[in-house]
Amino acid sequence: MAKIFLVEDNVGLGDAVASYLEIEGHAVIRFDRLSGLSEAVRIALPDLLVLDVMLPDGDGFVFARKLRKESKVPILFLTARSSESDRITGFEIGADDYVVKPFSMRELVLRIRSILARTSNEISQNKQAVVSWVLGDHADAGRHTLSFDEQSHIASHDGKELKLTATEWKILSYVAEREHMVISREQLLGSCLDYLAEGSERSINTHMKNIRAKLAGIEWIETVRGFGYRFIGRKVSP
Repeated sequence: MAKIFLVEDNVGLGDAVASYLEIEGHAVIRFDRLSGLSEAVRIALPDLLVLDVMLPDGDGFVFARKLRKESKVPILFLTARSSESDRITGFEIGADDYVVKPFSMRELVLRIRSILARTSNEISQNKQAVVSWVLGDHADAGRHTLSFDEQSHIASHDGKELKLTATEWKILSYVAEREHMVISREQLLGSCLDYLAEGSERSINTHMKNIRAKLAGIEWIETVRGFGYRFIGRKVSP
């Protein structure tokens, strides 16, 4: 399963692309604009960035050119800009592929499958096996640590293993990877839970209550009233 960031401001098209990719077994994280995308890529390195070019708050080409200076994350441009000069620009920036709208969903899936097959080894080598966060300053006697070991699938809090359910793992790791970003209950429901199996946003409240209890009541996650949740830990290098 790959983690794919999909940047598309057309809701209907974004829904369709995300559905096809999720059927393929991928985890799709949606964006409808460029705002916050650079930080999200830094915090939670995706396996692939599917990027529109004409977005409400900027140009995908400009964003990708800046991103390429600091990241080798694979990029597939998905755009209505079909001229030869646009295609050349996309590849000169460093795109791994360029797909013009309208397009075949099946072809898109196959192109993405091809990119992931080419790049999976390189990307996996760059990812940290153990990712950690801290809460509090170095000199603070109340400093806490939280870590996720993706290989052994063990989460630890202050050096002790956390007994998380699969859904709790998804929720906690999802908000941690997006530190200091406000995450809505709807985002958590769509990305970490099965809508049909889990029911409603109320179930997110229950899962979050259980997670907080397992974190010994220490406030790693703030409730942003009327919006959702914010993880306030700080990611640290291994």
